[in-house]
Amino acid sequence: MKARVTVMLKNGVLDPQGEAVRHALGSLGFQGVNGVRQGKVIELDLAETDAAKAEADVKAMCDKLLANTVIESYRVEIL
Repeated sequence: MKARVTVMLKNGVLDPQGEAVRHALGSLGFQGVNGVRQGKVIELDLAETDAAKAEADVKAMCDKLLANTVIESYRVEIL
């Protein structure tokens, strides 16, 4: 079973990488981009076959390692 975790900075947390991308897009002539938020995607290949158990396990992984829950939020998809 596969899982995909999307981790993003929470709203209100400054995103300097996103701002750098927004500025670079403007410099390249792409006008009208008012904001960019950058995050990360983590794909996991799991041995678990029960979707509910897999989702619970991945959420525990996020809380303990994959996301800094103070400043980041995450979304888990079981594929």
